Amino acid sequence: MALIPTGWQTVGPYLHIGLTWLNTTKLAGEATKGERIAVEGRLFDGDGAPVPDGMIEIWQANADGRYNHPDDTQAKPREAAFFGFGRVDTDKQGGFRFETVKPGRVPGPGNTLQAPHILVSVFLRGQLRRLVTRLYFADEASNGDDPILALVEDPARRRTLLAVRDPGSATYRFDIRLQGEAETVFFEV
Repeated sequence: MALIPTGWQTVGPYLHIGLTWLNTTKLAGEATKGERIAVEGRLFDGDGAPVPDGMIEIWQANADGRYNHPDDTQAKPREAAFFGFGRVDTDKQGGFRFETVKPGRVPGPGNTLQAPHILVSVFLRGQLRRLVTRLYFADEASNGDDPILALVEDPARRRTLLAVRDPGSATYRFDIRLQGEAETVFFEV
């Protein structure tokens, strides 16, 4: 018997019903090693208005560059206090916030290393498929070596993937724009 994948369907007007109990905004427990950071931003539509009913998911490696997933078999430490996955609804102003640790470098294509980054998925009402992007850290020297970031040739478009650290804090700002001027780069997966 052949398996046939289920087709995509729009998220619909009831996006949050049944999902909010899965929300988690803290990806790292107290015992997790690494630089403690927060990531916050806002989700905007094509007109620049906040999207109050979206959902943001993130997935990342720990500070050593290992994912909390059984398929990651790297000889790097796995930490019990590191979850590595978060999900949160956007608020009335389109805002979201996560607390985590800055991720380490992970393997990339062709025996390269990717710069520290966080994988981001965006879900919203009426959207047939999730939107997938990446958050890189603007103050990270290894961004210039990242093979995925290098695929975005236009410097203005590449900047849409960079989270900027608020001066004097451990908070990085990352706004997501669905369309229009300064639209965030989204990847096909």
